[in-house]
Amino acid sequence: MTSFAPDSIVLNRKLPLWYQVSQSLRASILGRSPQDPLRLPTEEQLAGHYGVSVLTMRQALKELEDEGLITRHRRRGTFIEPNALRTAPVRLLGSVDAIVAQQSGMTTELLDHGKGPVPPELAEHFPDLDEVGTYHRLRSDEKTGEPTNHARNWIRPELASRVDPEDLVRWPMTKVLRDVVGADISRITDTVEARLADPETAQLLQVPLLSPILHYTGVTYDTQGRVLDAAVIHYRGDRFSFTVTLEAT
Repeated sequence: MTSFAPDSIVLNRKLPLWYQVSQSLRASILGRSPQDPLRLPTEEQLAGHYGVSVLTMRQALKELEDEGLITRHRRRGTFIEPNALRTAPVRLLGSVDAIVAQQSGMTTELLDHGKGPVPPELAEHFPDLDEVGTYHRLRSDEKTGEPTNHARNWIRPELASRVDPEDLVRWPMTKVLRDVVGADISRITDTVEARLADPETAQLLQVPLLSPILHYTGVTYDTQGRVLDAAVIHYRGDRFSFTVTLEAT
């Protein structure tokens, strides 16, 4: 039987390996195509794929099993749960793959894209630019069709010229920049705050005007410290929560 093929990952030895592996595998699962097989490789095969021990792989799989993304059956194997809830809380622990997983697993509609001026509130991130590439997407629950969040990205024009808009229907911007465009991502800074839905957000997310939403800002940097992408995402407050876990070193 053909098994699902997860993406690869370059592990950061400063972060827990099981966490990085679980988030990478989670992102692969949520970003899979409908025709991809549901069966996962064996623990030993996955451990070899990620370059970790079987014990570490087992801990990563338990994380996904507890979330309901996979089911494990003795002597039959491990399978992706196709009806798993896609909007479970995401733990952010300094991993780019956690950001990819956070953004994956929903139906995505590209509302518009093009070029435009840098918004005043983001000007500090693009001090050398007057114009950037712009993208606006709406994400919805695959089963119900209910809108869950809408996202705007502003990216450097030299990267925007290499982004295929069709890729953004299937994959998150972070994954497209890293794995398709080949951007050298160093870090992402996240800010999450509570706000009230403005008229545009209320209409797009089908919520009452001034209802609570989560306002997320993510700024992506390269190894030289330049900002590659600034993202602003409005999440329905009744569908999402964020958890930050701090590990003792």
